[in-house]
Amino acid sequence: MFAVKDDDSALDVVQDSMLRLSEKYADRPPEELPMLFQRILQNAIRDWFRRSKVRSTWTTLFSSFSSKDEEDEFDILETLAAEQASNVPVSPDDRLEQSQVVGAIEEALERLPARQREAFMLRYWEDFDVAETAKVMGCSEGSVKTHCSRAVSALSALLRAKGITLESIVAK
Repeated sequence: MFAVKDDDSALDVVQDSMLRLSEKYADRPPEELPMLFQRILQNAIRDWFRRSKVRSTWTTLFSSFSSKDEEDEFDILETLAAEQASNVPVSPDDRLEQSQVVGAIEEALERLPARQREAFMLRYWEDFDVAETAKVMGCSEGSVKTHCSRAVSALSALLRAKGITLESIVAK
């Protein structure tokens, strides 16, 4: 059995499991609930580890945007978690460059196959989990993971080919 070592994450997993139990099995006899909860909790822990692995992979894929000679450990989420006001360019040149980068990203998204684009947007833009995305897309969770992985790889390659790196995006 896996164990979630981070206290906050562990509490989140337990809370989510309790909510799932109450939402889906409220009509069951009370004697069945402990066994159902145990199964739900085990599945939630597995899902948490899978999501952690996917996030790690996703971050690793995008870390190729960072320069290789950085001494500090690079975290894309910390880099992109800037205040809303800091994303507004001051000079007209910066505004133009930002609009060109946004246009290139939008164009790269449009070049993705429809299913990859849909999976990517639901998972990373709408922040759906794998199960929710699979339900919306009408496919298996494995298909969602495959589509997302391929979309991230393709986007990275398309943007790098246009000379767009994470450094150029966050440097502004």
